[in-house]
Amino acid sequence: MELKFPDGAVKEFEDGATVKDVAASISMSLAKKAVCGKLDGKFVDLNQKLTDGSIEIVTKDSDDGRIALWHTAAVVLAAALHELYPNVKFGEGGVTEHGFYFDTDKEDGQVGEADFEKLTKKMEEIVKAKEKIEFVEYDLDQALKLVENDEYQTEIVRENATDGKVYGHKLLNHVDFTSPVALEDAGKVKVFKVLSVAGAYWKGASSNPMLQRIYGTAFSKQKELDEELKRQQEAHERDHRVIGNNLDLFFVDPKVGAGLPYWMPNGATIRRTIERYIIDKEVSWGYEHVYTPILANVDLYKQSGHWDHYREDMFPPMDMGDGELLELRPMNCPSHIQIYNRHIRSYRDLPLRIAELGMMHRYEKSGALTGLSRVREMTLNDGHTFVTPDQIEAEFKRTLQLMVEVYHDFNINDYRFRLSYRDPKNTHKYYDDDEMWEKSQRMLKAAMDDLGLEYFEAEGEAAFYGPKLDVQTKTALGGEETLSTIQLDFLLPERFDLKYIGADGEEHRPVMIHRGIVSTMERFTAYLTEMYKGAFPTWLAPKQVEVIPVNLDLHTDYARKLAGALASHQIRVSVDDRNEKMGYKIRQAQVNKVPYTLVVGDNEKDQGTVTVRRYGQEKTETMAFDDFKKILNHDLETYSRSED
Repeated sequence: MELKFPDGAVKEFEDGATVKDVAASISMSLAKKAVCGKLDGKFVDLNQKLTDGSIEIVTKDSDDGRIALWHTAAVVLAAALHELYPNVKFGEGGVTEHGFYFDTDKEDGQVGEADFEKLTKKMEEIVKAKEKIEFVEYDLDQALKLVENDEYQTEIVRENATDGKVYGHKLLNHVDFTSPVALEDAGKVKVFKVLSVAGAYWKGASSNPMLQRIYGTAFSKQKELDEELKRQQEAHERDHRVIGNNLDLFFVDPKVGAGLPYWMPNGATIRRTIERYIIDKEVSWGYEHVYTPILANVDLYKQSGHWDHYREDMFPPMDMGDGELLELRPMNCPSHIQIYNRHIRSYRDLPLRIAELGMMHRYEKSGALTGLSRVREMTLNDGHTFVTPDQIEAEFKRTLQLMVEVYHDFNINDYRFRLSYRDPKNTHKYYDDDEMWEKSQRMLKAAMDDLGLEYFEAEGEAAFYGPKLDVQTKTALGGEETLSTIQLDFLLPERFDLKYIGADGEEHRPVMIHRGIVSTMERFTAYLTEMYKGAFPTWLAPKQVEVIPVNLDLHTDYARKLAGALASHQIRVSVDDRNEKMGYKIRQAQVNKVPYTLVVGDNEKDQGTVTVRRYGQEKTETMAFDDFKKILNHDLETYSRSED
C-alpha cells in the first residue's frame, strides 16, 4: 500500500502495516512518542491496520495527541460507569475544547455529583491497572446484539455502520462505539478529574429525552491539570450566567421558553446605556436610524435567499389564514433594502447609511443556548450602507475606523481579525457566482492589506451572499465568538434589482455593505459582563453610587440630599437606609460591585464633604462633594478610561 506524508513524500508499506510500524520506519524516537495517527484526516489507533491514503503521526504533546487522550478518558469513564451501574445506558460521548464528556441515562436515578467520589475511584483503579483498550470490529448484527437493551447505542451503531461492519473500543466489559480513537491502555490517562454534570438532550433536540452529561478533563501531568482547573475557576468567576444571577441582570424562565431572556432592571440599565451610546455614535458618523417590523411575508426571504440558505435557522412561517405566510425575521437586511427602495436614489445620495437596533428571531437548538450569548430572540446593532462600486474601499475603511473607536470606548483590546471566505469545496452553501466571490474576496483582502492590519483567513465562514471581516474575541469559557462583522454583498442588490442614477444619467447597481459594530445587545452584554467580571466601569454600571449614612437618624437627610443632587445630573444613585450595620452595608456595596460608595457622618455633614471608597479598594478618601462630582463627570466623559 502507499501512504502520503505531510511533506508530500509517498512511501510503500506492507499491507496491514500500522501507525506504529510507519512511525518506527521513520525513527525509533518518533515511534516512542506516537500515540495514534490520522489517515485522510480521520483518527486511527496506533495498532490499527492502515489502507492507502494520507498519513499523519500524532504525538502525545500535540493538540491532536491531547484530543486522543481525552477520547481515551471518555472510554475509561464509560467503562467505569458500566462497572458501577451495569444497566446504565449511553448516549453520545466526545471531547470539548477543554476535556471530555459522556451522556448517560439511568432509570433508577441519574448519575450526579454525589456519585463522583466512587466514579473517580473506579476510574483510578482502571487507570492504575493499565487495562488494555482493544480496537474491535463487529458485524452489524453482532454489534446490535451487544447493545440491544440500549436504544441510544442501537441508534449510534446503526449510524456508524460501514459496509455491514461496526468498529469500537473494548475496555473491560464495555464496548464503546462513539470514540473515534483511543490510546493503547487506560494507563495513558495519567491524571484526570470528573468535573460536573448537566442535562443534555439526546441528539441536541428538545423533543428528545433529556440525558445526563458527565464532564471531565485529563492530562499527562499534574501541573497541566492544576493549570486547567485554575483556568476553569477563573472562567466560572467570569461566566456571565453566574455574574448575571449574582447581580440580578437577567434570567431565563423555562415556563416561557429557552433562549428568551428577561432583562431585570440592572441588566436593562446596562443594555439601555449601550443602546443610547451606539445610536448616538452612529448618528455622529452619518447613519440614519430607522424602525422596521419584526414580521415580514415569507416571500421577502425567498427573494433574499435566506429561505433557501438559512431556513433551518428560521422559525416556521405563521399562516394568517388568507394565503399570507408571515415569518419572524432572522435578518434585518431585507427590511433595510425596502427602505432603500422607497425612493429613487441618485449617486449623490450614496453612501446611504441605514442603521437599526433590529429585533430578530432564530431557531437555535436547545443544546446550543447559553445565557445571553446564544439566544432565540435578539436585538442586533445592525447597519447597511449602499455604495457605488468605487466607494467600497473607502467605506470599508471608514466602518473599520468606527469599529476601532467603539472598541476603544469600551476598553476592548483582546481581539483579532478574520477574513471569512466561502469554502471552494462546498460551494452549494453559497450563492453561485464565482466571479462575484473572487472579486469581493480580493477586494476585502486588498483593503485590509492597505490598512496594514494583521488578520487570518478562514474558508467556509462567509455569509451565503458574500465574504466578510469578522472580529473574533475570546469568551470566559475559553471559546471564540464573533463580536463584530463587516460584509460585502453584491448579491442582494442584484436580487432586489437595486438601482441608483449615476452622473451619466443612467441606472447603475449599488453594492451593499452589512455591518454590526457591537453584535447583538444580548451577546455584547454577555461579553462585557465577562470582560469586566461584573465590575462595570462607572458609565455602564447599573448603580454608579451608593450613599451610606453612618447614623440613620442623624445623617439620612444629608445622604438623601447628596443623592438628589447626583440624580438631577442623571447619576444612578441610591441611599442604603436599611436598619443594618454600616460595615455590612459597605461590604454589600462591594459585593454588588458599585463603583463608588459614599459614607457620610457628622464630619461630612458639617463640612459638606463625602468619604469615598472606590470598588475593589480598602482605602477611603474624604473630599468636597463638588470634587467628587468632578471625578464622576470625568468618568462619564472619558468612558471611565483612566488614561484619558
